Amino acid sequence: MNKEVSAIIFDLGGVILNLDYHLTINAFQAMTSVDVNSVYTQANQVDVFDDFETGKISANVFRSKLSEVLNINVSDHEFDSAWNAMLLGLPEERIELLKKLGQKYKVFLFSNTNEIHFNAFRRIIANAYGNPDLLESIFDKTYYSHIHGERKPNSIAFEKILEEQSLDPESTLFIDDSIQHIEGAGKLGIQTIHIKNIDILDACKHLLK
Repeated sequence: MNKEVSAIIFDLGGVILNLDYHLTINAFQAMTSVDVNSVYTQANQVDVFDDFETGKISANVFRSKLSEVLNINVSDHEFDSAWNAMLLGLPEERIELLKKLGQKYKVFLFSNTNEIHFNAFRRIIANAYGNPDLLESIFDKTYYSHIHGERKPNSIAFEKILEEQSLDPESTLFIDDSIQHIEGAGKLGIQTIHIKNIDILDACKHLLK
């Protein structure tokens, strides 16, 4: 790292919230003969996912369009259960890490997410910690793509946050588990940490010194 860090932008899924895309892929694959991997992966996805993640379409439209692509006919509950299968737990030690980092840095959350996942992980957090707004109480501000209107790795998505928060890219650190998002932030001069085969606690140790 070059310039001293003053602000950190965290991804949510795969960094703070445990995530397993394969659980969702497998859940949908059990419903269809269509190759789900050809439609949706962590790195690539068809337009309907991007539209949903940027709030251009509603949950009902998303369910309808994806069901058509996958050639499935299931209830909203069955669909949502498959779609949310990837969302796992939020370890307490990561919450404590974020609180400590928040005492030293400006901390922000930026997640590519959607209406269905947003409601689901808020339930997960509420069940675990008794407060669905826990993340909002920890971060200086949370940015969710379906509300933000922009998604990673697009430059405008980062630029809007930098401008709104008056952040210097060179003293801002971005932490994500998707390499395409890391590369998108890096193009703007933002410092980055790619979470790959390492836990966020180990990746952030040096930031607490």
